[in-house]
Formats: sequence, structure tokens, C-alpha cells
Amino acid sequence: MARFSCDFRWLLLVAAVAFIFIQMRLFATQSKYADRLAAAVEAENYCTRQTRLYIDQISMQQGQIVALKDEKKRRDEETVHLRALVRDLERKGLQRLNEKLEVPVAAVVVMACNRADYLERTVNSILKYHGSVASKYPLFVSQDGPDSKVKSKALSYDQITYMQHLDYEAIRTERPGELIAYYKIARHYKWALDKLFYKHNFSKVVILEDDMEIAPDFFEYFEAAAGLLDRDRSIMAVSSWNDNGQKQFVHDPYVLYRSDFFPGLGWMLSKETWDELSPKWPKAYWDDWLRLKENHKGRQFIRPEVCRTYNFGEHGSSLGQFFSQYLAPIKLNDVNVKWKSMDLSYLVEDNYLEYFASLVKKAKPIHGADAVVKANGVDGDVRIKYSDQPEFESIARQFGIFEEWKVKSHVTLINEQFW
Repeated sequence: MARFSCDFRWLLLVAAVAFIFIQMRLFATQSKYADRLAAAVEAENYCTRQTRLYIDQISMQQGQIVALKDEKKRRDEETVHLRALVRDLERKGLQRLNEKLEVPVAAVVVMACNRADYLERTVNSILKYHGSVASKYPLFVSQDGPDSKVKSKALSYDQITYMQHLDYEAIRTERPGELIAYYKIARHYKWALDKLFYKHNFSKVVILEDDMEIAPDFFEYFEAAAGLLDRDRSIMAVSSWNDNGQKQFVHDPYVLYRSDFFPGLGWMLSKETWDELSPKWPKAYWDDWLRLKENHKGRQFIRPEVCRTYNFGEHGSSLGQFFSQYLAPIKLNDVNVKWKSMDLSYLVEDNYLEYFASLVKKAKPIHGADAVVKANGVDGDVRIKYSDQPEFESIARQFGIFEEWKVKSHVTLINEQFW
């Protein structure tokens, strides 16, 4: 029994030792796993912190991306604006360059002498419509003689180039009683046109006198007509004047005609024509000389129905001849016709023959001494046939148009409009 009790104690001791050992192992295992768990928790916490950090970084990057997108959009808009600005600047720069390089349509010269007040009125009329076409129409004033008031007036305009013709050579008229003024005028014209064509090298020149006002479409009219002058060699010059352009005779500002008669009073010619005329320019009466067949050689002149110039010069070298009857009632066009958009091909020689023949054919013929009454009673165009100079002058007196025989080719009678 004692032996059994001793063995039992040893068994309890062994069991206790085993239990303690197991507990120690278990504790060690628990400690190990606790450390691992703590490490896992720490790792999880680290991962959580890192995840949050990454999320914050991603959020920041997304914010930066949005900001970059906004910046890109803004810069794109600025780029578009800058490109538009560059294009606009290039266009304006090209426009300025073109203006600098633009070949003028024609020089415009005002022929002056000793009427400063008339010159001022003429120049002011020109400048009223000149600003937008200044590069196309360089302005000149050519003065004949030493009048100081005229010179001072011409030099007072920044837009004008001044030329002065001083000719002290004695003038001998070809016939007794002739006015030397007509000889001076012819000399002045030759001198001025030689300067403009050969010194300044213009291809065309528009000649005005110092007692003229111009119409609103004056410059566009000559620009469109310059094209006709270039391509149709049967046209010698282009005029802005109609001798029978009195208010009671004209109404259509859009109509142009070809004429065998040189109208003058605001006209354009080319350098090629001047090359031909300059060497044989007359001593006097240059306008009548230009109307001679041996000089115009069958070429014709373009002129409007309604005048693009108005001559207010009651006092001058012609001593106001016929002014009150024929010049004062002239109608100056007040319609701003867009000539460059119009088809003027009907004025080309071959086309015009057919065009004008059609007008004459359609017009109703009238005869007799009471032509005016009959013409007024016709609703449409009329034509009046004459056989000789006395008959023409008789008809002209009835209608109140120029009776001069030299103007006869300048006259057509159509529906209360008489040219």
C-alpha cells in the first residue's frame, strides 16, 4: 500500500511536470501567436495607413489632374485666341503691305492757276470721298503761275502733292485777238501730264480743273472704267461729264455711253495714249484739237448719262460763256453707284454696236416742227432724224440742248433725256 502511494505521488509529480510543461508550451505557443497576431495587426494598421496615404495621394493626383485639365483647357483657349490674334495681325499686316504695294488706279491732278477760293472748294469736294481710296488715287495740284494764295492753299493740304509750272516764255498767238490764256492752258497741261506720266510714272491720270465738285461715286466710276480703258483699245479716254446733262434731260445714274465727242471736264487717259499725244500737243485749244479725227483716229470716249462732276466756274478763261444756260443746270449725281459690281461689258466696242442699235431701233421715230410736244407725249424712247446742220440746230433749239454742230455726235434723244 505504501509502495502504491509512493508510485501515485510520482505519477502525480510526473503528471504535474507534464502539465506544467504543457502549460509552458501552450503559453509559449500563445505568446508566439500573440506576437504574430500583434505583428499582423500592426501590418494591417500599416496597410491601412498606406492605403489611406495612397488614397490621399490619388486624391491629390486626381485634383492635380483636374487642375491640369483646367489649365490645358485654359491654355487651349488662349492658343485659339492667340492664333486668331496672329491671323488678324497677319491680315492687317498684309493689308497694310498691300496698301503700300498697291498700284494706283490713277493719279488725280487738279489744274489750277489764280483762283484760291475755287481751288479750296474743289479740293474739299475731292477729300470728302477720297479717304478710303487714298492709296488708289494719289492727289496732285498743278499750279500754272506764281499766285501766292493758290500756292499757300495747295500746300495747306497734307494729302496733296503740289507742282508749280512757271513759264516766262513769251506767247505769240496765231491769230489776232486771241486770248493768250488758251495758250497758257495748253502749255500747262502738257507740262503737268509729262510730269505725272514720265517723272512719277503713273499709268493713268484723271484731270480735274479747279472749279469742279465731284459725285460720291466718282472714284469707283473711274476704277471700273479703267478696266474698260485697259482692255478696249477703241476707247481713247473716259469722262465724267455730259454736255447735255442738265437736270431736265437726265435721270438714270447707272447708264454709260460711248461717244465720238470728247466731253472733257473730269477725264482719264492712259500713258499709252499720252505717249501718242504728247509729241504733237497743240499750242492752244487742246480740247478742240483732241476732237479732231486725225487725233482721236476713230476712237471713242466713255461718258455717263448723269455727270460725276459739276462745273461751278462762272468766272474763268472762257469768261463764263453759256454758264447760266448750260452749266449751272447740270445735275451732279447723288447716287453712290457700286460700279465695280456692275457688268460694263456692253460698252466694249463690238457689244456696244449691238446694244445701241437695239436702243435706236426700239425708239419711236418722231418728225415735224413740234418735236418737243410729240416727244413729251410718248411713253418710251423716241428718236429724231436730221439731215444737215441747220436742221440739227433747229431741233437742238427746240429742246434746249447745245446747238453747236461739233457736239452733234454727242447727242441722242431718248425719252426726255437728250445727249
